[in-house]
Amino acid sequence: MIFKKIRKGHVDWRNFLCGTPANDYIFQKDTYEYRIDRAVEYIRNADCILIGAGAGASTAAGISMGGKRFTDNFAEFIEKYGSRYMTDMYAAGFYPFPTEEAKWGYWSKAALLNRFDLPALPLYKELYDIVKRKEYFVLTTNVDHQFYKAGLNKIAARWPAKAVTQFFFF
Repeated sequence: MIFKKIRKGHVDWRNFLCGTPANDYIFQKDTYEYRIDRAVEYIRNADCILIGAGAGASTAAGISMGGKRFTDNFAEFIEKYGSRYMTDMYAAGFYPFPTEEAKWGYWSKAALLNRFDLPALPLYKELYDIVKRKEYFVLTTNVDHQFYKAGLNKIAARWPAKAVTQFFFF
C-alpha cells in the first residue's frame, strides 16, 4: 500500500475509517480484485495462517458500538452520567464510575450485548470456511467472542511444530 501524506485539514479525522471511503486516504496501485486473487493464492499455498484482527473485523461484520444500538441499550447510563462521556460502548467503558456496582453494571451489560447475545456473524463463518482445512492461529484483541462462535478456536498450543514456509497476513 502506498499511503498518501495526509495534511492537516485534508481529512476530517472524526470520519477517519468511519465512513470515509478508503480510496480517499489510501492509494494502492493494484486493484482490489487483483489483491483478493493474490490472497486466495497465498492462502491455498500456505502451510499455516496467522489471522490478526482487531475492532475493524467486528465493525466489518456489522457490530456497532455506537449510534442507535448504544443509545437504545444504555439510555440510563447516558442520562445519569451525561452524553459528553457516554458516546459509545468503548468510550463509556473508561468513564470513572462512582462505584464498583455502577462500573460492573455497565460492563456486564456491554458483555451481554457484545459477547453473549450476538450469534456468530457471517464474516467470521466465512473466514472459518476459508481456513478450517489449514493450520491456523488467531491473534486478536476482540472481546466479542466472534472467532470462537464461528469455530476459529485454535490456540497457541496447537500451532504446528513443523517448519513454516509461508505466512500470509490480511
